[in-house]
Amino acid sequence: MNVGELLERSLAYALGSVAGAESMGLGRGTPCAEWDLGELLGHLDDSLDALYEGLSGGRIGLLPHADRECGFRTRACAVLGAWAAGAEGEVLVGERPLDIRVMGAVGAVEIAVHGWDVAQACGRTRPLPVALAADLLPVARCVVAAEDRGVRFGAPVTVAASAPPDVRLLAFLGRRDSFPR
Repeated sequence: MNVGELLERSLAYALGSVAGAESMGLGRGTPCAEWDLGELLGHLDDSLDALYEGLSGGRIGLLPHADRECGFRTRACAVLGAWAAGAEGEVLVGERPLDIRVMGAVGAVEIAVHGWDVAQACGRTRPLPVALAADLLPVARCVVAAEDRGVRFGAPVTVAASAPPDVRLLAFLGRRDSFPR
């Protein structure tokens, strides 16, 4: 699996979800019960900043929150540029080394799934692309452990084994394929 391509596909999907989200009202509920839309968008920004820092050793820097969509796009481009500049080796997460490709793949899962969360919060029917979800599902299964449940992720939702990969990915991460409004 080409992690750079996975990141690019996840970012492209999330960019489509973030577009116009701010105009929906930042206080809207999201599938992430503890966050409203504004907090979820802030978390996405923080995730991109952390990815960039892991890839480049630097910081993207402060971007005004006056236009979150533009800020997200700027961060996404910075992350892709840092990856293209030659991402290799390890990064320290806390005090533990992590292969940079693993960090990129985990980042792709987070970005895509939170992109879905944003779309749901905005009332948009915007399924995760099936091929993208199929590539992200094995990554999620490798990195989400039982101790992450209730802290970072909800309990898995039961779906049929024959469900499409997007539904299985969301269910594995504690989401239903639709968000009650």
